[in-house]
Amino acid sequence: MSSSLRVALVQDRDRGSVDANLTRIEQQVAQAAAAGVRLVLLQELHNGAYFCQHQDVAEFDRAEAIPGPSSERLSALAAVHNVVLVASLFERRAAGLYHNTAVVFDADGRIAGRYRKMHIPDDPGFMEKFYFTPGDLGFEPIDTAVGRLGVLVCWDQWYPEAARLMALAGADLLLYPTAIGWDPRDESAEKLRQQDAWVISQRGHAVANGLPVLSCNRVGFEADPTGLGAGIQFWGSSFVAGPQGELLARAGDSDDELLIADVDLQRSENVRRIWPFLRDRRIDAYGDLTRRFRLP
Repeated sequence: MSSSLRVALVQDRDRGSVDANLTRIEQQVAQAAAAGVRLVLLQELHNGAYFCQHQDVAEFDRAEAIPGPSSERLSALAAVHNVVLVASLFERRAAGLYHNTAVVFDADGRIAGRYRKMHIPDDPGFMEKFYFTPGDLGFEPIDTAVGRLGVLVCWDQWYPEAARLMALAGADLLLYPTAIGWDPRDESAEKLRQQDAWVISQRGHAVANGLPVLSCNRVGFEADPTGLGAGIQFWGSSFVAGPQGELLARAGDSDDELLIADVDLQRSENVRRIWPFLRDRRIDAYGDLTRRFRLP
């Protein structure tokens, strides 16, 4: 495996329908492949609007089986362009059982594996617990033609335990399809604090684990379907960081963008030699990490 890997993040907005969104993805993946990209990351729930701003049983109609229509279309896309493609789908596993699922298509189009979102938020504007069952596949990297991918999803990005477990299982990169944005009513200073925290936390995962991080977010304003909330202004800012947290590429916060970067996978080995965090972990003293809180 070459140490240099060209990657692309497809930062986009909802275009009104599943077909329109997938058509745009097909165009962007073709453009990425023409530029020599071998790994493409899509944003969270890219097939449509971020529907979790409200609770409505009709929204479950968006879910699909995997394999299913969208996965078959994305599989063909990966195979045609010989790229590894990381997608994000609303999975219908059974009646009344749904997941927020990342699907990894290898360069030959086959499903290399999937990851079901483990940490499920329940906040104003992000009512995901109504829709998604917590993942049951654990934190297992997925082997592909470009390496072992530690795929996590959005809210997972705030948890260092998730990134660490992927690293300990041999992931070569950490990938986060994401849908996060501002409440338009927040003051500018609060918006900046939130966005900075989002970037810093994921760059911290890169540093703590000596691994590159790819984080792909959506952009655009999406109204609350009920009209009760202020909606969400998704802040984009998708980025690629190296194993010391260095920013290799970063998109803007308001426009759709195909972000391309070259990642040197050998740097992970080099960085881990000078910063041997895995060597110095005190695994004999971490038992309390499995407790909800230490004080009674």
